[in-house]
Amino acid sequence: MNDNTAALRNLPRVDEVLAHRLMISVEEAPRAVALEAAREAVEEGRQRVLGGKDPVDLSLGAVAARAAELLRRKLRHSLRRAINATGVILHTGLGRAPLSEAAQNAIADVAAGYSNLQADVGSGERMHREVHVEGLLRQLTGAEAAVVVNNNAAATVLVLNTLAAGREVVVSRGEMVEIGGAFRIPEIISLSGCRLAEVGCTNRTHLRDYRKAITSDTAVLLVVHQSNYRIVGFASQPPIEEVVALAHEHDLLCVHDLGSGALLDLRAFGLPHEPSVPESLGAGADVALFSGDKLLGGPQCGIILGRTALLEAMHRNPYYRTFRVDKLTLAALEGTLRLFLDQETLAEKHAVMAMLTASAEEIAARAETLAARLRQAGGDRLQVAVEESVSEVGGGSLAGHMLPTVVVRISSDDVPAGELAARLRAGEPPLFARVHKDAVVMDLRTVLPGEEDLIVTALGRALGRVTGG
Repeated sequence: MNDNTAALRNLPRVDEVLAHRLMISVEEAPRAVALEAAREAVEEGRQRVLGGKDPVDLSLGAVAARAAELLRRKLRHSLRRAINATGVILHTGLGRAPLSEAAQNAIADVAAGYSNLQADVGSGERMHREVHVEGLLRQLTGAEAAVVVNNNAAATVLVLNTLAAGREVVVSRGEMVEIGGAFRIPEIISLSGCRLAEVGCTNRTHLRDYRKAITSDTAVLLVVHQSNYRIVGFASQPPIEEVVALAHEHDLLCVHDLGSGALLDLRAFGLPHEPSVPESLGAGADVALFSGDKLLGGPQCGIILGRTALLEAMHRNPYYRTFRVDKLTLAALEGTLRLFLDQETLAEKHAVMAMLTASAEEIAARAETLAARLRQAGGDRLQVAVEESVSEVGGGSLAGHMLPTVVVRISSDDVPAGELAARLRAGEPPLFARVHKDAVVMDLRTVLPGEEDLIVTALGRALGRVTGG
């Protein structure tokens, strides 16, 4: 009898693994899923033996432990909460805007049962689902009406297809934006069934360029905010007021794509000016559109505001039903919008505004406290430092603007920085941080209050030293 045969004979049976206390301790595990995990663990052991790999513990306890680990992975939701320690506030990969408590509560309430999504509680008749947010949007922006779709790209398609299908849309060359996922203005215009008329140059477009481009086939002058990049130096674009006046002079429509969607003047919070929705509509734009999950700090959606007649036409467009949002999105949007009714408490209750307005001193205090806990948890072979750095807004918002911050810098003699970062991402919950100069860097600006305990525990597990924090 060779060594392989003996090892295979000693390999635990699937039923033994399934009945082991380590497997039984995994709560809420359907038997079929547990059986699959047990079979995989036993098969892993068999393949290691047959492959002649280094000796491995194939005892019942060891195989059951592996099966329990596989079972927990199978039971874990694929889409789940993560910790954002990258310092990028609107991190697209991590879901952009974290929802405020008010939005979370609104979702939970509506998700718990039926809702009056499209049923008027007074008459019992069917109504547009945007009614739940339209009043708030009118109050906050001065708009006549609102349409909400699943993102700003869909909003652009719906607006242009409704207002300019088969005709020309005039856009400055300096506003031919591309955002993540290869969203390009020229391609979106084509998809909308319109023809593009480019005017001006990359760095400078004058009002006379728009004027020269207008023909009997022109339907819309489209202004696109350069939300994810900046052209500096010898550059200029005519203000929205002038483009609006020119459009109306020729009985055309002016559509303003604001992208990141500032709902108020950010200068009041010590931030750079970003063209706001009220400013656009106040300047006379016929339609303004923007994202809900960027500076607005709500769920992913595209919000279209403007004149009632124009938006009613969008409701009748077959694209609308394709793009419309569900009850949970509207609940989160309503919960978010209500926070803007009181600007004095906005920075306190609105998650994104809290991150945008947090001072470096406030972040430094949190960083020092976390660093002390990590030093204690990590032992002698963990180096922890606190240093100054910068955070990014991200998500195609306030491009080029950096926020001063303080970060916790972690390095280990035992684990390279890249490997440590990978282990942190593989934890529960996943923890995302930056890797810079052979160290893992955590920016507390984007770490939500109360997540420090999770970070301490995650680092202990990543280093093989489980700690309760």
